[in-house]
Amino acid sequence: MAGLWFEEFSVGQTFDHPITRTVTEMDNMLFSNMTLNPQPLHIDFHFAAKTEFGKPLVNSLFTLGLMIGISVHDTTLGTTIANLGMTDVNFPAPVFHGDSIRVVTTVEAVRASGSRPDAGLVTFRHRAFNQNNQEVANCSRVAFMRKRPAEKAK
Repeated sequence: MAGLWFEEFSVGQTFDHPITRTVTEMDNMLFSNMTLNPQPLHIDFHFAAKTEFGKPLVNSLFTLGLMIGISVHDTTLGTTIANLGMTDVNFPAPVFHGDSIRVVTTVEAVRASGSRPDAGLVTFRHRAFNQNNQEVANCSRVAFMRKRPAEKAK
């Protein structure tokens, strides 16, 4: 299990996630179709060619999911109970087919749960960048995290 226990997080801790991912046309088409999003800006090359972007934009919810997904292996894999919310979601630049995404995560807050002695809340700030180091997405995410089980305590 690669995820960290609640006690292993500290405010200001930063993760430069080693996993990167190139976004493909198929990713965008499948995601848009699976989520029943018929927005032609995502799925119609001829429509998108007439916009200020000149080509299809990758669905922003795919970008959000990819950004958080890239962070999971280093932070919450197997140790999270649930995501409690995502706020302050921004897409400062578009993502296009062929862009390669990398993610940096910073821990913004850590606090023990008031109702669950075996858990705590960790607030992450995720930031995604394309191959040109341009920020394409960011959000704040609160994860409900497991504390280290007593038998695994150091």
